[in-house]
Amino acid sequence: MHRYPPIADHGLIGDLQACALVSAEGVVDWFCSPRFDSPSVFGRLLDSERGGHFSITVDTPGTTVRQLYLADTAVLLTRFLTPDGVGEVADFMPLADDPTVPSDRHTLVRVLRVVRGTVRFALECRPRFDYGRESHGLVLDSGTARFTGTTAAAHLQVLGAVPLERDGEDVRALVELSAGQRAAAVFTVDAPGAEPPAPEDEASLTAAFDSVRGFWHEWTGRCRYRGRWQQQVNRSAITLKLLTYAPSGAPVAAATMGLPEQVGGERNWDYRYTWVRDASLSVRAMVDLGFTEEADAFRRWLGARLRAGGTVSGEPFQIMYRVDGDPHLREQVLGHLEGWRGSAPVRAGNGAADQLQLDIYGEAVFAFAQARDLAQLAGYDGWLRFSDAVDWLCEHWDRPDEGIWETRGGRQDFTYSRLMCWVAFDRAVRMATELSRPADLTRWTAARDAVLRQVMEHGWSAERRAFVQHYGSEVLDASLLMMPIVGFVAPRDPRWLSTLDAMDDELVSDSLVYRYDPAASPDGLRGSEGTFSLCSFLYVDALARAGRLEQARYAFDKMLTYANHVGLFAEEIGPTGEQLGNFPQAFTHLALITAAMTLDAALDR
Repeated sequence: MHRYPPIADHGLIGDLQACALVSAEGVVDWFCSPRFDSPSVFGRLLDSERGGHFSITVDTPGTTVRQLYLADTAVLLTRFLTPDGVGEVADFMPLADDPTVPSDRHTLVRVLRVVRGTVRFALECRPRFDYGRESHGLVLDSGTARFTGTTAAAHLQVLGAVPLERDGEDVRALVELSAGQRAAAVFTVDAPGAEPPAPEDEASLTAAFDSVRGFWHEWTGRCRYRGRWQQQVNRSAITLKLLTYAPSGAPVAAATMGLPEQVGGERNWDYRYTWVRDASLSVRAMVDLGFTEEADAFRRWLGARLRAGGTVSGEPFQIMYRVDGDPHLREQVLGHLEGWRGSAPVRAGNGAADQLQLDIYGEAVFAFAQARDLAQLAGYDGWLRFSDAVDWLCEHWDRPDEGIWETRGGRQDFTYSRLMCWVAFDRAVRMATELSRPADLTRWTAARDAVLRQVMEHGWSAERRAFVQHYGSEVLDASLLMMPIVGFVAPRDPRWLSTLDAMDDELVSDSLVYRYDPAASPDGLRGSEGTFSLCSFLYVDALARAGRLEQARYAFDKMLTYANHVGLFAEEIGPTGEQLGNFPQAFTHLALITAAMTLDAALDR
């Protein structure tokens, strides 16, 4: 068992409220409960000694391991091909009867079986509550174990006449199975003092497995994409669904925290929150795929944030929230954790929550504008709050801010922020007109036109013949690949084509795209980073819109080769092709979906 497996060597399972990462060796390296943003129960990904893990492995010499998803599901299969036999572990998290009701109880099911010969599995269960800061007690009774702490409790039941052995306050077991035999390990986390879960048997686990598989087959069956990259699009859609907190409809940016953008570097952020930007752009992907219920659920959540106010920043919106809408995300350093491969500091919470990033108003309005029936979704009172926010933006759009990449190097007049303010005004004018709702259309239209004129005058560099990162700079920024997507420029406008050419020269490396050059535009942080996978897919989209179809398809197909063994992407691709940053990243998967759909349509034409 590797001390720190590669970030990409994991598959994702979940129950729409919590999720876990299972390594290609059969180790649950990451699991937070009862929510995505709760403290970890298994956190070996951030500290191999203190983090805790739940492993079912095979250490027979000559063993080959393969991991895959059952097609169009979130059931993960890890297969062990040994000289003596073939065994497998099926991992999944059962869904509650109503996943939209928050629950403290969440369960990992791990089913072991052997299909040929004999295989000897080694089981270790070592929970570490509260990011490994809390000790626990153990009550052991043959095939069951109860782990008790002050902030959480956990229960392990092993089926198949497998005796558990005490190992300090943890447990272990050896499970030897022959062809046709099965065993199972069921790990349940609950609130401290909760009643133990009802005992499981083979029939109940079979029913749970069938229910989970049936849910995902039914859900993916609603997808209306029938293009060239069906398998990759379905996997990305399932990933977005797994990263969405069902009780609120809010998606998190990624399943993890603290994974580095550079090994040994300090760019180690907590992504287990809901960014207005990322989540709003995911609405378009879900609507295009036909998942309108998920899109509407997030829009309701977003509207509730507007009505609630009370942001840390004091603005109508702030850039991120907890999944329940709580705006307080105090950042702390977990100094007792060494970080993945020594990449410290490990941060929980996110201090960027109070940053000013004016682009979020554009993304939020972009999300609202795609509603099937906004009048029904928000009502008249909702429209008034929306209108107030647009009026507020009319007064405040022309200010320096921290920008989309949350740089900590000071505020600038970022071109992308202005671009998305234009989107906010443009879509708001359209909505007010189409819905016949009260609005200061003269003011909104004047603001829209002022933003466009300003970007064309100050965001364009005649010397570079390109739109630039911020006013007064010559630095390029891949976020501006959104320009043709939102309709700010025509995809074959001469200014845009020359910008695309400049990005090709400076930001693109073998079809992979950097966000910007930190050396040319200091961001207040030490070190460098890899190419940003979101931007690589936005680049494909822009190429397809510009009619550069051979280049777009080549870039898209090459980008797909950087997915991990089960089709998942982290935030970045490092210099030797390794995945870096938090994993899996929702932003990347939504961009994959939109790029696939844009490229499909262009190729069909």
